[in-house]
Amino acid sequence: MAERMIETTGIRLCTESFGNPSDPPVLLIMGTGASMLWWEEGFCRMLAEGGPRFVIRYDHRDTGRSVTYEPGRPGYSGADLVDDAVHVLDAHGIPAAHIVGVSAGGALAQLLALEHARCVLSLVLISTSSAVPGDSDGDRDLPPPTEEFMRFVSTVDVDWSDADSVIDYQVAYARVLAGGRRPFDETAARGLVRRDVERANDFAAARNHDSLPDGEPPRAPLSSIAVPTLVIHGTADPMFPLRHGEALAERIPAASLLALADAGHGVERTDWPTIVAAILDHTGTGTGTADRAS
Repeated sequence: MAERMIETTGIRLCTESFGNPSDPPVLLIMGTGASMLWWEEGFCRMLAEGGPRFVIRYDHRDTGRSVTYEPGRPGYSGADLVDDAVHVLDAHGIPAAHIVGVSAGGALAQLLALEHARCVLSLVLISTSSAVPGDSDGDRDLPPPTEEFMRFVSTVDVDWSDADSVIDYQVAYARVLAGGRRPFDETAARGLVRRDVERANDFAAARNHDSLPDGEPPRAPLSSIAVPTLVIHGTADPMFPLRHGEALAERIPAASLLALADAGHGVERTDWPTIVAAILDHTGTGTGTADRAS
């Protein structure tokens, strides 16, 4: 395991790999404003060793050790983040990989499958919603975030110039995202957040992800995705309630849904064995069997 800086289209991205490059490749795409550390090392090792698989995680622009821009002036779009995933694969000499995305990373994974289908062997979409607007009544009626989630994001006060203030905010946000139905491990969350903040070139730059232009929308609908797709969603997700995952699985042909009882938004340590087993089964000859019942 070693971090590797890649250079593409004039930018630098920080990547890290686990396992043997000769094994089936799995590219992990994290969500908005989150570095690759949120794909925790223990999870990556469990996935790499359980398959085996060749697992790659990376820092988005404006996170971790990848290129950063002045806060408020990113100079790139959401479409560029989709292209960055292709560049990561190209830099590792991988023509196509199994793509696993969480939250906004799941939206990027969908767009990757629509716009760069040659690069995608399969999709695993975690804690996310449709990246392409639909016109069905079901899509229009998708539930909004929970009241607790909206209250937090509308009232939170954070000083982005102060590391301790940012850490306190990120821990509080992680608590809300956890959904409230399970015990919250604040010590583990605070340790992860502190490492993330201390490692970042500029932790305030991650805010740029909140104001990125989308770029040109894809011309193809989600129903044109032809690769095997697994949707994983917590039943207590406060950002995207479970119906978002159900609707996503309905729109992508032959997609399956794994509902995680009482799980919130993201990849919780409690669910690592279940999620890893499901990914391994989905991407080849997995060693475990996922329970696809909610």
